[in-house]
Amino acid sequence: MKYFETKQLEAFSAVVSIGSMTGAAKAIGRSQPVITRLIQDLEAEVGFALLHRNGPRISPTAQGLAFSEQVEVFLSGLRAIGDRAEAIEKSEQLPIQIAAVPALASSLLPNALANIPPELLPNKIHIQSISSENVVQAVIARTAEIGIASWPLDNPGIEVHWQAEVQCNAVVSVDHPLAGLSAIAATDLKNQRLIVAANPYRLRMPIEEALTAHDIGMSSVIDCNATYVSLSLARKNLGVAIVEPLTAIGLPLDGVRVIPLTFRIPFRWSVITAIGRPLSAATEVIIREMRKTALAEVPSVVTID
Repeated sequence: MKYFETKQLEAFSAVVSIGSMTGAAKAIGRSQPVITRLIQDLEAEVGFALLHRNGPRISPTAQGLAFSEQVEVFLSGLRAIGDRAEAIEKSEQLPIQIAAVPALASSLLPNALANIPPELLPNKIHIQSISSENVVQAVIARTAEIGIASWPLDNPGIEVHWQAEVQCNAVVSVDHPLAGLSAIAATDLKNQRLIVAANPYRLRMPIEEALTAHDIGMSSVIDCNATYVSLSLARKNLGVAIVEPLTAIGLPLDGVRVIPLTFRIPFRWSVITAIGRPLSAATEVIIREMRKTALAEVPSVVTID
């Protein structure tokens, strides 16, 4: 088993964020040689190069970038522990850490929090907008009290409080040839460039299954890892985006048309916590309010307890 010192991870995070050893040293109050040594020790421990070095310019390797995502989850949890200790010392309501996929972190979650009376919420709420895989890991590691993740979810160690499903839409530029349609059928997508999710195990999977069932190929595709990017690409008339409807609710864009599909492509998500973890009163309020908000504000949503 590999063991890492917190100061090594803090140094690595600072270097990735700032882009130089010198800048990282200034940001966290250490000397540049100390930062260099901490990074070297961390690379020796993990067994692979974390950074590309080209004189003063530094960038993470592919492995370093993947590792940095986990580091940020850990450091965020560590900061939350500090806030909890401070709240306990002052006899205040404990802070809450929420991890959510970007589509829900920018739409359902802020809408739900806005519907909760301020006196029922703690003074500090930490929100991480991360991938579903990292949401699950944050909940299991108990660095997040609440997780909001997309399906599939079949992980031991999590409790699913409720799940929901919505139908995906097509989004096109107002200048796109399909913009005048009231609904888009599968046949309308033939010979169109499609803008879709990149992760093959989540939303991309039902998209491909639905198109294959209707004999629609995906020979021309732009894929990306966030719906708001898909919306921006569609706005520039680069193709037909097939997306979940939640991001557009939270971050509406001018210059596009959201058009329903005549065939089914579901997007599913759930609110999760760690099995056996007692829930604070504020956590229970947030979980309930997210379900109420989904039913009230998300068109055609179906929820399952």
